Amino acid sequence: MKIREIQKLLSANVLTCTDRLDTDVRSACGSDMMSDVLAYVKDQAVLLTGLVNAQVVRTAEMMDMVCIVFVRSKKPTDEILALAEQNGIAILTTDLRMYDACGILYASGLQGAL
Repeated sequence: MKIREIQKLLSANVLTCTDRLDTDVRSACGSDMMSDVLAYVKDQAVLLTGLVNAQVVRTAEMMDMVCIVFVRSKKPTDEILALAEQNGIAILTTDLRMYDACGILYASGLQGAL
């Protein structure tokens, strides 16, 4: 699935790396605990989270993730956006709750990251 498809499915706003919307995403992970992300996520994944801090981007960078979706209308800071842009990580925001966003992506064929 492409990041562009995720954006449409979740009615999300794209805040960084608009040039990467055609990047493939192979799996998804929904978590507010970055330790779980570090333990279970594989590369080319999208992270759905409600945790808004720079550690989210640093975790995504370490795990070679290509996209972060902030759920529940969470708004990342300018620092987070700059860090994501610097690392080529697309940042999206959606009004959906994590459960709903994950369900939509799963029903559309995106596999879990476990």
